[in-house]
Amino acid sequence: MLIRIAFIVLAGLGGIGPACAEPASLIEEGRAVYNFRCYFCHGYSGDGQTLASTYLNPRPTNFKNADPTQLTTEKVLVTLQKGKPGTAMKPFAGIVSTREMQAVAAFVIDEFVKRKADNTRYHTTENGWPDHERYAAAFPFAKGEIPLSRGWETLNEQEAEGKRLYLASCVSCHDRGAPTEDDTVWSSRPLSYPRNHFSLADPPKIDAMTSASPYALHDIPPKIKGMTPRERRGERLFQGNCAFCHGADGTGQNWIGRFLEPPPRNLQDPVFMRGASRHTLAHAIREGLPNTSMPAWKSVLSDVDIQAILAYVNRAFHPIGETPPKR
Repeated sequence: MLIRIAFIVLAGLGGIGPACAEPASLIEEGRAVYNFRCYFCHGYSGDGQTLASTYLNPRPTNFKNADPTQLTTEKVLVTLQKGKPGTAMKPFAGIVSTREMQAVAAFVIDEFVKRKADNTRYHTTENGWPDHERYAAAFPFAKGEIPLSRGWETLNEQEAEGKRLYLASCVSCHDRGAPTEDDTVWSSRPLSYPRNHFSLADPPKIDAMTSASPYALHDIPPKIKGMTPRERRGERLFQGNCAFCHGADGTGQNWIGRFLEPPPRNLQDPVFMRGASRHTLAHAIREGLPNTSMPAWKSVLSDVDIQAILAYVNRAFHPIGETPPKR
């Protein structure tokens, strides 16, 4: 299975062109596209119960709860082509082909809306997860059956073992587990440390189930002394809003950024930054960039906020519109 992430996908639905019973080949083609582009927000099971959904308002559509007489292939096609204003669902016209949109629509309606099926399981041997049952003690935390915030003193021995295992091996991708009401306040900055290797030890060892991540260093904000109040404000805004895709270091080389198509701008790239201006960057932030995952921030950030972000970018990553001095 291809594991690529498009942070802003299928967050709401709404109709195009006539549809009839679709051939199995088209549905399976749609499954591949959905698993490539849509699962991050809507989930492999199509229920929208994902970590990404906790960042979105309104949340992605839960296809499992949809009425087959109301949500049709035609409506899915319209939303794929045109997006849905007021949601994180952007138009995919110009990003995927008409055939691919037809395939995704056919798959979503058949798999989730009509059959209420579960799609492709991710934790399989083919995907690099042999003997996934060895993590069984952690499953209740991943599914939200036990909130990760529940105190150690309230857990029995098996539950405590599961929580330790979850924190050692699962939290980097599953974060807080299933998005339920939780009394713990979490940082809005993503935990972008997916693991690259899996333990085949028998019995497995908790510390052997994890490995270092090549993305981790890009989630570390630069430490800068002597910033102005405006730059400090920009730092808070950038790290709270922009770092999710661009990385805390502005490179776009974090986990989310590496899997967006097209990738986020590398704000440390001297070629791009020398050719940019405060006007062009402010316009991109305010209005968004068509055919990318860059949304318009004008309803979220004021012009003062945007200028503060630019002041921080100019200070932390690369001077805007000029060659940085040699150090």
